[in-house]
Amino acid sequence: MTKEQKEKVQILAVSADNHEESKKFGEMLRKRFDGEFDFPLLEDKEHKVIDPKGAVRWKFIEVDYKKRPSNEQIRQQLAKIK
Repeated sequence: MTKEQKEKVQILAVSADNHEESKKFGEMLRKRFDGEFDFPLLEDKEHKVIDPKGAVRWKFIEVDYKKRPSNEQIRQQLAKIK
């Protein structure tokens, strides 16, 4: 993301794993990307796009946790927020 884009959104990584697994995964990502992984890692089974006022503007819910929205699907939804 560009600096301008980062100023308009807040990135939150979300994992379907439990807290301990998510914590280990976050530590691995921070080491692997050396400072590039600069956003919180949360646990949740849904994927959401939330606007600056806190309203859920889009969500992707799937029973099979292995099925996730693509980055392009998420980018499209982010682009709709003004």
